[in-house]
Amino acid sequence: MQTTEAIRYIGVGVGVLVVREGKVLLGKRTGSHGAGTWAGPGGRLEFGESIEECARRELMEETGLELGPVTAGPYSNDSFPELGQQHVTLFVVARQSKGTPVNVEPHKCEGWHWFSWNELPSPLFAPVAALLHSGFVPG
Repeated sequence: MQTTEAIRYIGVGVGVLVVREGKVLLGKRTGSHGAGTWAGPGGRLEFGESIEECARRELMEETGLELGPVTAGPYSNDSFPELGQQHVTLFVVARQSKGTPVNVEPHKCEGWHWFSWNELPSPLFAPVAALLHSGFVPG
């Protein structure tokens, strides 16, 4: 009898913590792993791309916001065993973005909202939950 091993994937993503007036920008995920959870803008790091380039691209693609200067943030290392996936998310903190967030990809996000870090919605996407549990504060 022949068995097939599950395909395992390890990915690197970039998460953008957009901070304004003490609040962070989050959207409710749809259409991919983590659907129904709250996360900041971000996505997979593409080959040859710097972390900052990825952050700029993802933020523009998802929210229409233009990224100003960024600060390197922490990282998270999250397993999604039901998918056979593990993701390392490298966070950047953006305190000077330009524009008003628009839901550019409604098939991936229900909409963007501002939240105090002390009053985040639930449930959180695993990488954001990991940051919260670590004691990290982006503001």
